[in-house]
Amino acid sequence: MSSSSPEPVEHDPGTGGSRTQLVSVVSPVYCEEDGIEAFHARLVETLEHLDDGLSFEIIYVNDGSTDRSGALLRKLCVDEPRARLIDLSRNFGHQLAITAGVDHALGDAVVVIDSDLQDPPEVILEMVERWRAGSKVVYGVRTHRVGESRFKLLTARWFYRIINSLSDVQLPPDSGDFRLMDRAVVDVLCTMREENRYVRGMVAWIGFSQSSVEYERDPRHAGETKFTVRRMVRFASDAITSFSEKPLRMATQIGTTITLLALVVIVWVTVGQIVNPDDSVRGWPSLMAAVLFLGGVQLLCVGLLGAYIGRIYRESKGRPLYVVAEVVGTLDNQSGSP
Repeated sequence: MSSSSPEPVEHDPGTGGSRTQLVSVVSPVYCEEDGIEAFHARLVETLEHLDDGLSFEIIYVNDGSTDRSGALLRKLCVDEPRARLIDLSRNFGHQLAITAGVDHALGDAVVVIDSDLQDPPEVILEMVERWRAGSKVVYGVRTHRVGESRFKLLTARWFYRIINSLSDVQLPPDSGDFRLMDRAVVDVLCTMREENRYVRGMVAWIGFSQSSVEYERDPRHAGETKFTVRRMVRFASDAITSFSEKPLRMATQIGTTITLLALVVIVWVTVGQIVNPDDSVRGWPSLMAAVLFLGGVQLLCVGLLGAYIGRIYRESKGRPLYVVAEVVGTLDNQSGSP
């Protein structure tokens, strides 16, 4: 059993000469027994149409699936020598599963795609064309999202607006983790070992030349989404706190504004008592509302501060990002030691 954080693979991503270039496709898998075989067949069929001078490998990451996904992936990797399986010891989450696959990828270019067939594998061919034309990152942009609720569409739209307004790193709206990255980008990404990961934001932060490919997102081929509302909220929280300190500054600004308002109210009450000393102090409900409001704001700010402190606490432990229980197939860089 090995742990995470393997050393980045030394690999020459140059395009010169007649050397065959390798395209690695990384796909995280969590409880996808109903659709994984269909995804694999469609993915292999697509990759077989890569241009001459290009070969491919497929790296599946079993993120602690509790169904038959692990057994099916083992069989697929035995039948397909160009497929590899990284079997994690438990469920570490989608972003860390992507990280495990990218860490073990050997390609000149690395493609990340989910295994639910919502992102069409055929788009990879256009991504590869853009990469060979010079783009270091090619990300997919969804022009239409079939089979998703209005609630999810609305929250996704607002998420990108919020993260772009708070962060210095701008994310393309309607893009996800479906993207191609050049080896130069992957090598930098492999050195970024923070635990609370937001991969698409990390790739945007790295920079390099980036281009987009538009496509229509399909409904799930089988099964149900594992991205619940709770996970969506946690994912959004990780994204915002990973790339922005503005919420902390906003908390300070809110505190300052409320303090100034409180001073104004104090002056107003004091003047009122001087001008009309016989009038009794009224407004108990409004007073309690103000006290409760101030208390709520204070708790909100303390909780916000605690979220950042909690991230520092988790990072300070220095634990591996993931643990590999088994590797099926031959990987030259399967050492997991930092």
